[in-house]
Amino acid sequence: MDRELNEKFSLDGSRVLVIGGAGFIGSYVVELLLKENVKEVIIYDNFVRGKYENIKDYLNDGRCYVYPYGGDIRDIDILESAFKGVDYVFHLAAMWLLHCKEYPLTAFEVNIRGTFNVLEAARKNNVKKIIFSSSASVYGDAIYSPMKEDHPFNNKNFYGATKISGEALCQSYYYSYGIPIISLRYANVYGYRQDESGAYTGVIPTLLNKIDKKEDITIYGDGSQKYDFIYVKDVALANIMALKSDVEFGYYNVGTGMQTSIKELVELILRLTNSDLPIYYKPYNENDDRQFVKNRVLDVSKAYQDLGFKYHYSLEDGLKETINLRNLNKKES
Repeated sequence: MDRELNEKFSLDGSRVLVIGGAGFIGSYVVELLLKENVKEVIIYDNFVRGKYENIKDYLNDGRCYVYPYGGDIRDIDILESAFKGVDYVFHLAAMWLLHCKEYPLTAFEVNIRGTFNVLEAARKNNVKKIIFSSSASVYGDAIYSPMKEDHPFNNKNFYGATKISGEALCQSYYYSYGIPIISLRYANVYGYRQDESGAYTGVIPTLLNKIDKKEDITIYGDGSQKYDFIYVKDVALANIMALKSDVEFGYYNVGTGMQTSIKELVELILRLTNSDLPIYYKPYNENDDRQFVKNRVLDVSKAYQDLGFKYHYSLEDGLKETINLRNLNKKES
């Protein structure tokens, strides 16, 4: 039985659609797919958060191309045309946490209605399997730690709500229409290609930018907040392993299971960059949703047991590679 399912979910000779494939995580998924014996990798992206720079090298491979008629999951007719003849789908397109807070209506249209559009297109085109990018944000702050997949939803922000909704839609499509779907709940993902210039930049790119400019390093709160940081290449690997696994439905934590406080993270980055900038502490702004999450570390045993996934990069190794690639890119540009 396992052999039949594995053959059913084989990437050999397949056509794969990567929604959000020019983005931070999506571009690494594309890279790994091109190491498989796939027939085609189709990148569907509206290039709001995604960048051509992230995928330009992969487009040299004749099997890989950007869908030519558009790439927004809100454009239903264009989206459905991109699904024609596709075997597998990775759905990574989404608005990010702080963006969702500022633009909730657009976030609803992209993260919730957009996910519905993806599922409908998959149903109409008999897609064999979908990998949906969810988030550990569905858990909110930890009631117990490390958090297993059955941890209660304790989310308090709109982004987390959209991911809970997306997971519920995925579950309904699996049970109603039999579409195999796996939802991956990412921990705090970091790495090269993460947005560094926008208003919604993550904590690690923000720190690196401040170090470059020799600006003050500020930690909000007391720095004891504990998170699970996972390198982007490991997240991409989890996507590929989830698709190739014989699992037809489920939710899986994708992290390291290792806790790191914000204070420890900042001190590590300062050491790796040979920086001696002082650290200052400030209270959270009143409207900062991040103050509600003080402990989010994942139990990753289920992903290892069912999908065979285990992270390869320690936080220090992942940060070293991120910093090296970042510095190399600066020299070339």
